Amino acid sequence: MSFIELKDVSKSYGPRNVLSGVNLTLDEGEFVSIVGASASGKTTLLKAAAGLIPYDKGSITMAGEAVTDFSTKASYIFQNYSLLPWLSAFENVNLAVEAAFPDWPKPMQKEQSEKYLQMVGLGAALLKKPSQLSGGMRQRVSIARAFATEPRVMFLDEPFGALDALTRATLQQELTTLCRSVGRPVTALMITNNVDEAILLSDRILALSRGPGATLSPAVSVNLPRPRGADLLMHDDQAIRVRNHLAEFLLAGSDRERPAQRPEAPAASKDVPVEASI
Repeated sequence: MSFIELKDVSKSYGPRNVLSGVNLTLDEGEFVSIVGASASGKTTLLKAAAGLIPYDKGSITMAGEAVTDFSTKASYIFQNYSLLPWLSAFENVNLAVEAAFPDWPKPMQKEQSEKYLQMVGLGAALLKKPSQLSGGMRQRVSIARAFATEPRVMFLDEPFGALDALTRATLQQELTTLCRSVGRPVTALMITNNVDEAILLSDRILALSRGPGATLSPAVSVNLPRPRGADLLMHDDQAIRVRNHLAEFLLAGSDRERPAQRPEAPAASKDVPVEASI
């Protein structure tokens, strides 16, 4: 039985149909990415899967139980860091650790928080506030906070979208290492508009069509050795085929939905369905 399963999930906001009949399964320990254009419904899908928002039809289960709220077994990494600005890096992580492990003694909670901050290279920045950290360092705090709670599943909402290319590549590798180094399997569901990022991190990738009524493409398996780097994406035949397959699906959906549904939207011509580079 799949660890996470979405069956015929649909979601609307008033008259606007965002998701229509979405089906998705994740096995335990699997890293699955969903790629799609901006405003296609990716975040809505991720939040519904995580139990952060209700859905209209269908069913979502995790470990065989219906998802009705955000699970204590899960962590969520946001694109915009979502750190409390008045707390230090350590305090931001420790707050999550205290909530996840309220019965632990304080020294044990402290050790857990420091351990994961050190794992993401922030051992010397424990006492710094978010305003004193770069964007990449803030996202490292978010990643440390997510893993310090020892989740069984992680939901990642374009976690590297706001970072420069070099920082993004570094954190992608750190995320991969953390997912595979913790004591038990971590199941990850990530949304992104960057196909290459999905290939670097994922076991399987699906594309979300442009809405209204967005649906998922069939999954594409990524059977490439790890660790994966940018050179692999440029020269490996399978990586190239996966990229082209996903790009064709997304571009076809973009062309299909481009007409005059929203003639008043001048930015539509600027909406790039796929970000092709790391």
